[in-house]
Amino acid sequence: METGTSLLPESLAWMAWTWQTGLFFAVIASLLLVFTLIALWRPERARVGVLGIPTTRGDRLFITLLGSAFINLAWLGLVGPDLGWALALCLVYALAVFRLV
Repeated sequence: METGTSLLPESLAWMAWTWQTGLFFAVIASLLLVFTLIALWRPERARVGVLGIPTTRGDRLFITLLGSAFINLAWLGLVGPDLGWALALCLVYALAVFRLV
């Protein structure tokens, strides 16, 4: 490891670890922890929404994360790197998924 360039070991230097990347992974880990605790505290039965398939909270979280990734990729390709409005669109999408799916 070179001094002064990074606090990461050489094996992780290939990835662009920024505070934003760390925050992203911390939020995903926190969501998984919260959803696990909710499932332990208050188990649920799968419900059938507009997709016509039974989904649980975890399924809806996965659908939300996957759809949000596509929203952000489309935004980057069509609009550019300013992702503030894409985040707002992802939040609206998440509310719709958890309400309707």
